[in-house]
Amino acid sequence: MNIYNHILASKKEGKKLFALLIDPDKQDKSALISVIEKAKSAKADFFFVGGSLLTNDSLDSCLSTLKEHADIPIVLFPGNAMQVNDKADGILFLSLISGRNAEMLIGKQVITAPILKQSSLEVLPTGYMLIDSGNPTTVSYMSNTTPIPNDKNAVAACTAMAGEMLGLKLIFMDGGSGAENPISEQMIAAVRQAVDCPIIIGGGISSGDKAIINCKAGTDINVVGNAIEKDENLITEIANAVHNC
Repeated sequence: MNIYNHILASKKEGKKLFALLIDPDKQDKSALISVIEKAKSAKADFFFVGGSLLTNDSLDSCLSTLKEHADIPIVLFPGNAMQVNDKADGILFLSLISGRNAEMLIGKQVITAPILKQSSLEVLPTGYMLIDSGNPTTVSYMSNTTPIPNDKNAVAACTAMAGEMLGLKLIFMDGGSGAENPISEQMIAAVRQAVDCPIIIGGGISSGDKAIINCKAGTDINVVGNAIEKDENLITEIANAVHNC
């Protein structure tokens, strides 16, 4: 599967997608297999795999387990330049356009580019936007950047617009792991009006109702991780909500 073309085709047809975020640090094999089975049953569209800070050498084994037990496309959601692995199908090549840290805008990407060029991974150029969620997040600390305030819809819209004009093919707005406040439907709608490219939303999606609100506001892919770590049954609830939007 060409992942980007699948996302574009789904957007054109009005089909909303659901991605399950897997943090390799937080999964032992038996727990991961249980999540995989629920994801298969719920017809999850993607596994996004990665974390802001991986403290264990678990990425490779996590990818192997995902590949062994499911044929759901695997997309790396890397927290740093070291999280590259050919066992995945694609990678979100992130540029942190909401911040002003040059290392996260282009520096780390220069280091990773030659590695990706030689890999079999489908590279998905992605404008990554951190949105203030009410809590300090690991990604904000590790990236040394300030999130966009959650009530500054115009700032978010113009940031996404600039990212699209620079040639980025996806916009990913993220409240971060354990977001206290999810990204508002007003901000999602403002960004949807500003750009034509697919929009990914993550952080604070803890119910099917919130996923539906996101979809109606203009989200193309809902990403859920932290909520599912607390309650695996949410996989089915949120996936069904997204797919029936």
